[in-house]
Parts: sequence; C-alpha cells; structure tokens
Amino acid sequence: MTAVESIEIETAAGILGDRYHGSRHRHVSVQSVEELAEAEATHASALNPLLTRRNITISAGRIPRDPGHRWTVGEVKLEVVRDAAPCKLLDDELGVGARTAMRRRAGVICRVIRGGTVAIGDPVAELPSPT
Repeated sequence: MTAVESIEIETAAGILGDRYHGSRHRHVSVQSVEELAEAEATHASALNPLLTRRNITISAGRIPRDPGHRWTVGEVKLEVVRDAAPCKLLDDELGVGARTAMRRRAGVICRVIRGGTVAIGDPVAELPSPT
C-alpha cells in the first residue's frame, strides 16, 4: 500500500488501479484512526495504517458497521457491505497478535453508490438509511 493525496473512485466499480476494481461488492475498504488506536492499545505497539491493507483511513471517529448503512467520504457515497476481517498477513507485517488486536477494528468493506474523488482531509458524513 502507498499513501497518496487523492484517489479516483468509480460508481459500482471501486478505486481506479486497485486489484478489486470492478469486483461485485468489494469496491473500497475503509478503516478508522480511532479504531486503530484502540487496536494499538490492545496490541501494545504501533500499527502502521499503511500496513493494514485498507484503501482509506478516516479520522472522523468510529466507522458505521451495519450492512446497508450509507455514508459519504468527500464526494463519494458508500454503502457498507460487511465488516472487514483482519488479514492473516497482519501478524507478519505488524507483529504477532496484530490480527487479534484488529478484530472488530479492521474497518469495513463498502460498495460505491456514487463515485468521485477522495482526498486527504475530505469530510465524512453519515446518510439516512434507505427505506
């Protein structure tokens, strides 16, 4: 993973250039700085966000986890598909116990409802659930 200033995300497809671009449901993975801090406290060591294998890291609190929940990051509208399971490579990348520390803190997998650009510092907002 490489940190970038902004990314282009396509509706119903995901991040341009990402290995999951065009997949059916796994368009974007998102994690939270707050949840990473909780995992660091449990793990008793720093967890580099670049090594957690997530596409976007937000600093706007906890992530909504309920499937179907809709929210925006910048101009991009996302819908939560499922909780992201901690990758089995986390212990190799971040140290033994990192995978366990990340359980229920590893972010979410989202479908892209409306594409656009996401840049560092973009606002994050929850949307009313569809009825």
